[in-house]
Amino acid sequence: MKIYTKKGDRGTTSLLSGDRVPKDDARLEAYGTVDELLSYLGLVRDLATHSNITDPLLKIQKDLMTAASQMAAAGEHTGIPQLTEEDISFLEKEIDRMTSALPPLKHFIIPGGDTLSSHCHIARTICRRAERHTVTLLRSDPALEKTVQYLNRLSDYLFVLARYVIRKNNKSETYWLSDD
Repeated sequence: MKIYTKKGDRGTTSLLSGDRVPKDDARLEAYGTVDELLSYLGLVRDLATHSNITDPLLKIQKDLMTAASQMAAAGEHTGIPQLTEEDISFLEKEIDRMTSALPPLKHFIIPGGDTLSSHCHIARTICRRAERHTVTLLRSDPALEKTVQYLNRLSDYLFVLARYVIRKNNKSETYWLSDD
């Protein structure tokens, strides 16, 4: 089977329903950004060295595949895997696990200081963009409510992961202080 079909050469693509939409459709912006995040998390996972980071990231990547398929379904979610409350709870448990090893946050953090931590911050900003695009879709597709919740929690996870990684790598966070 060839990878190219030439069907998208005029600026349209097919959703899972078979409907053709413009490639700049809000739905494609959302699941395209989720795909970008999914790929970027592959880089983060490749750079990480501990299974307590890589294993959760692989699960998250699989969850993001579920989220993207929901978006590509265009409201026809029958037979499509769904994100669940358990998936969100998984993120919360991971956030709590990592937070327990961190000092309390008293200032805003300026990303940088460690390569892996910086990549986590970039992934966090991609996640926030994916969340904003998904909120747009939520207006017409209420079945994406769990996806919005998941992306919101995932950005929190990625923020905590950035903090956790920099600490595990014996580097220091840079704080933004309002009195500077």
